[in-house]
This record gives sequence, C-alpha cells and structure tokens, in this order.
Amino acid sequence: MCTCIQPIEWTTDCKNHNYDGVVLVTQSYDTLPKELDCLKGPLQDYSSVDCGLDDEVVVLKVPGLPGNRLVFASTGPVNRDYDDVRRFSDAAGKGIKRALKAGIQRPLLICPRHGTYDKSTLVAALGALQALYMPLEVREASVKTSQHKVCVLGLWVEKEATGKELVNLASALESGRLACRDIGGSDPERMASPRVAEYVQGLFENTPVKVDVVSDLKVLEKEYPCLAAVNRCASAVPRHQARVIKLQYCGEGPVKQTLMLVGKGITYDTGGADIKAGGCMAGMHRDKCGAAAVAGFFEVLAKLKPKHLKVVGAMAMVRNSVGSDCYVADELVVSRAGRRVRVGNTDAEGRMVMVDLLCEMKEMAEFEVSPQLFTIATLTGHAIRAMGPNYSIIMDNGAAHRSGTAQQWQKAGELLGDLFEVSSIRREDYEFHKGKSEYEEILQSNNLPSTGTPRGHQTPAAFLIMASGLDKYGVDSSTPLPYSHVDIAGSSGPFPGVPTGAPILAMATHYILPNV
Repeated sequence: MCTCIQPIEWTTDCKNHNYDGVVLVTQSYDTLPKELDCLKGPLQDYSSVDCGLDDEVVVLKVPGLPGNRLVFASTGPVNRDYDDVRRFSDAAGKGIKRALKAGIQRPLLICPRHGTYDKSTLVAALGALQALYMPLEVREASVKTSQHKVCVLGLWVEKEATGKELVNLASALESGRLACRDIGGSDPERMASPRVAEYVQGLFENTPVKVDVVSDLKVLEKEYPCLAAVNRCASAVPRHQARVIKLQYCGEGPVKQTLMLVGKGITYDTGGADIKAGGCMAGMHRDKCGAAAVAGFFEVLAKLKPKHLKVVGAMAMVRNSVGSDCYVADELVVSRAGRRVRVGNTDAEGRMVMVDLLCEMKEMAEFEVSPQLFTIATLTGHAIRAMGPNYSIIMDNGAAHRSGTAQQWQKAGELLGDLFEVSSIRREDYEFHKGKSEYEEILQSNNLPSTGTPRGHQTPAAFLIMASGLDKYGVDSSTPLPYSHVDIAGSSGPFPGVPTGAPILAMATHYILPNV
C-alpha cells in the first residue's frame, strides 16, 4: 500500500532547469512581479495574434525556460462580487492537466501571490495536487512503475524564507486529502470496512495518532444498536462486516480545545430494503467520504502536530446491504441513549450509523476540555438540491450557534477555497422527528427521499440531536454542549471523478494552522 504524496520542491529561480516546463497561473501577465519579467514578452507576443489567451490554457515554446515550454493558465477576473480564491486552484488544475498532455514530467508551478488573496500560491499548489492525484487502485496495480503522475512538482516562491513553509504546508494538507480520497474514492471491495481499518492502522503506525478498531459483533450490538441494525445484513459476509474505527490525537502542552468528530462511512449504500432504483445506486461507494474526511483530518494532525489541541474521532464503517436479514422500515430500535426509534426509510442509514457514536462522544465530553462535537457525512441529496454541488453545509445547535461555529468554519473555508453554506436547525425539524404513535419516541425518517422532503438536509441534524440525547444538553441545560452537523454530499466530489477531500482544508485552517 502506497500512501506517499506527490513529491514537492520549491525554488526562487523561474529558469531552474531541474524542471522541464513552467505552468504559470495568474490573472494577467501585466501584473507579474519584476522577478518574472522574462515571461511577459512571450505572452504579449502570443496575445497579439490570439485574443483567447485569457480563456484557454495555452502552451508556448519559450527558449531559455525549463524545457523551453510555458503553459499559461489564466485565472480570469478575480475581483467581481462572486469571485473567490478557487479561481487559482481551478486554473492550476487545468494548467497541470495541460502540462501532462504536453509530456511535462517536472513542472514548475508559478503563481505569484495576489494582493486580495493572501493564500493564492498555496491554493494553486493544492489545485495542482488535486489534478495529480493517482487513485489507490492504480497505484497498487502499478507497483513496478511510478506511483505519481509526475516526477516532482516545483513551486516558485519570491523569497527563500517562504519556500520551506509553503512546501511543508502543502505536503501536510495534501497528505490528508490523499488519505481521504483513498478511502472515500476506492471501490466498495477495496475499501470494505475491514480493509478501511487495515488502511487506517497502517496510515497511523508510528505517529502521534492512536487507533482502536471495534469489530466484535456483540460489542457493536450492545454499544451501537442503531449501527448494528444497519450492519445486520452485511454482517453475514465477513469481508463486509462493520468496523468502528476510533482515533485520538493529543498535542503538546495543556489542552485548550477538544474536537470530537463522527464520520459516516457507508462503504456501499444499496438503500437497503428501500432499495435505490432507477439507476440511482451507481456511485454509492462514495457514501463513506465523511469518515474518510475524519481520517484525512487526523493525517494532517499527524503531520503538523498542533499544540494544545485534542481530537477524538470515530469512523462508522458499515455497508447498507439488502437481503433477507436487512433492517426494514417499521422496525423499532432503541438507541444507545435509550430512545425508541421507528425506522421510516432504510435509505436514511447514515444518521443511524452515526447517532450512537455521537451519543458516546456526548458521554465522553463531560471529561474533556472545551469540547465541540461534530458529525460529518455525505448525508442527503437535499444538500445538493438546496445549495448545489461544490458546497459543504454546516448547521449548529444552540450552544454552537452562540459561539459562532458555523460562521467560523465558513470564514476559514474562504481562505483555501473549501467553501461552506450555513443552514439553521429550526423547531420544525424537531417536530418532524417526534414519534407519531405511542410505540416510538422518535421517527428516523419519513418515507420519501430527502430531495422530496421539505428541509431535507436540516431535519437529520435534529434527529441526531434527539436520538443521541444531545437535546438534554442544549442552551437551557446546566451543561450545554456545542454540536454542529456538516453535510458534504455536494462538496465531496463528482462521480465519476475524484473526491475533493472536503472539508479538511477548512478544518485545518480553523483548528490546526493557528496551533502549529
């Protein structure tokens, strides 16, 4: 198993012949700093015969440059009301893909820092690394050949003092996204629950991250009854049996903040008895990207080792299979918190596999310093319907809302292009999940898909709060616990395609970088 990231170097010399091509990402060649004056003339000459320079990625022959090649990828305008820093990552990704077509194997990425976007160079580097990701299955099938799409990615910096920091930060963030993509994007057999556990154990061997794997079916049934209900059908097949993967990191110095993360890791979602029909099942191996993001965040922690921060994580790795032993609508399941839950739709399994782990985090929070609880999941199609693709959604309970958690995540995401929309959990969402008869206290879901349900991405957050017992720790209690639910169904990446690694960059920006 190879988890090493793309090799990265830095240089202050734009004519460094250790590279075989330059990829320039900028708004306009007119704004290049004096250190890059040698790039202006060729681009001016080209623009005199082709006015499409700002619209297409072009390759120019420029004697004297590395490999005599210059790939120009314009960001386009970056100063309009609706522009954001993604202009740089998008352009860098396109530029690197064009460089690969040109046969460049040692590209030097040049993206001068933009006055409005302080992190534009780092964002461009991350965009290039996204384009250079090689899927795990491809790497494992190519053990005798290169494990990377290029030999090295060079990053141009204006001053030597910033080079090492840029490479270290880009490498650490990319290592987390790579782990997330490996787990989230690999097929449902390569990343079935037991193999995810093996991958994670190997990933964090000899690191500050502690790993504990729960696999015993009786333990799962006792400690996580809602998860066990989903796992019941899959548990008959040993290679599909559930795993709860627990992670812990504790930085140097006194702990000032504790993050408690639960990630949805549905290795394949058939929908269960409420089976996904009409061609809707393809791509459901990606329903584990929430848990994958938790693992990826821990990988960044392991690399950067922030001080004064403790993080506890749980990856709920379960397959939602269909068969004679699958859980069904109408079942009553008593959650870890002792709440009687009526199953309404077996395709609402994500909230089921996370709720008992969230309850466990609630129980542990009593002994932690300044705890904040989170669930991260590719939970609802409604998230995409409501906000479109490319955007994560975060919503706070009362305690988290008072501390401004959602707005802080949104602001952090703006810096590196890991963007969030903020939703609210309202009284209607709690009312929606109240039991409809004497039999049950809580209704897991209605009988419709989330896309056909009003407030379809908000109501699951209320369910998680109610069924985990977190509703007893609201702002009206003596011990309120801040909790936020993050739905990454839209931002986790396209299928077919490569997972994005959302929301690792926003989380790292907010919690890790200030403590490094």
